[in-house]
Amino acid sequence: MKQARVLTEQEQKRLLAVIAQGRHAARNRMAVTLSYLAGLRVGEIAALTWGDLLESNGAVRDQIRLSAEITKGGHSRVVFVNDRLRKEIERYLGTLGGSVKAERPLLVTQKRTAFSANTLCQLMGQLYAQAGLDGATSHSGRRWFITKLAHSGVSPKVIMTLAGHKHLTTTQRYIEVNDELMRAAVEIL
Repeated sequence: MKQARVLTEQEQKRLLAVIAQGRHAARNRMAVTLSYLAGLRVGEIAALTWGDLLESNGAVRDQIRLSAEITKGGHSRVVFVNDRLRKEIERYLGTLGGSVKAERPLLVTQKRTAFSANTLCQLMGQLYAQAGLDGATSHSGRRWFITKLAHSGVSPKVIMTLAGHKHLTTTQRYIEVNDELMRAAVEIL
């Protein structure tokens, strides 16, 4: 099975530029950002509510707790919110007027209902296609997240846990390797 393409930083910028020009730009940016900066699966993103991301006082949580019901493996896990993701969540919240109900879905369709995983997957595919990024799918952000952590020297066990994988071999399949990385590796010798 062919894997989703891992985008370069320049391609990510192009994707965000295309998103910024389209309808529902803030919502679509949030969906893509959660994929890249939190490594979330499309089904996990679709299932998020504002209560998952915000404290009762409206502050962005330091952690997003994913319940077993919404994860692929059926095991709950914690997703850590870094500064970049926090700013993106605050940005998105600002486009909505800054006040939302905890039970409200984070992302809503044009009909103001929660996305299904399938519908969000289709939307992300359309966004990648509009940006001319062949081979990119709703899983591209997740692969980028795992690859970026691996290339930054993060422990494989930590990456596996953050990704919600049970086996290291699953995590290893996500990591993109290219000539530049291999060249840098042998230069260490």
